[in-house]
Amino acid sequence: MQNITGRIQQFIENSPGFTYQVILSVVVIIAIWLIRFIAIRIINRKLPETKIQYKWRKNLTYISVFLGFLIVGRIWFEGLQSVATFLGLLSAGLAIALKDPVSDFAAWLFILWRKPFDVGDRIQIGDVKGDVIDQRLFKFTVLEIGNWVHADQSTGRVVHVPNHYAFSKSLANYTSNFKFLWNEIEVLVTFESNWEKAKELLQQISDKHLEDSVERAEQQVQQAKKSYLIYYRYLTPIVYTDVRDSGVCLTIRHLSDPRQRRGLSQAIWEDVLRSFNEHDDIELAYPTMRIYKEPNQ
Repeated sequence: MQNITGRIQQFIENSPGFTYQVILSVVVIIAIWLIRFIAIRIINRKLPETKIQYKWRKNLTYISVFLGFLIVGRIWFEGLQSVATFLGLLSAGLAIALKDPVSDFAAWLFILWRKPFDVGDRIQIGDVKGDVIDQRLFKFTVLEIGNWVHADQSTGRVVHVPNHYAFSKSLANYTSNFKFLWNEIEVLVTFESNWEKAKELLQQISDKHLEDSVERAEQQVQQAKKSYLIYYRYLTPIVYTDVRDSGVCLTIRHLSDPRQRRGLSQAIWEDVLRSFNEHDDIELAYPTMRIYKEPNQ
């Protein structure tokens, strides 16, 4: 042990420049970490909103890492003429050796700049659907929905997605700009039912449940038109008529908040069942088979 300690001491005495660089690097890292820690404590006290705190924490982390990388790099590479030369050589080496991480970093910059999604948005990218709960330098994290769970509700699984998927996979955002989805509920009644009365009842039920949603959707459409060419002729719920093998299909097409789709469908279905139960001339249809037997001759 004394031999190892002696060698280390001898190395330090023989390499004062190296020792100075190590100590200075450690001091810089600790100083940046302390500044970040103090800033986060102040932000947590001044800003009570969790989402804003999260964004400040992430931004301070990115700034701290960048400054630390820049300052420590200058300490160890004083022989280079400029920081630009150092960064250029480093980025060229990384681009060759680390293709996927470099792609992830480029996609991270794209996500920050163009904002195809943000923390809190509900998205589908490739086969992954869920709510974005975290964004980092090389990946973002999604709280999964769907899969074996119906109606876009949470499965409880946390899925980590590489940032470069933003370049290579199709991306659908459920909640950006226009925070509504079009949903459809199919109600099948028998051919013998009074389908016109059933259609009128469905229209009344959907109008009752969706009055507030239509007003909010109209405001959001006007806002979304500033960024996209979005045009809807009607935002009110509509009941369409179609014919299936088992009966007349009445489809309620309506707007829904992506996170309330299941609850809204349940409320509409419960009112439909209660309403149809009060009318003897309306019956729900289901697949049946009728057999006609010819009498013996």
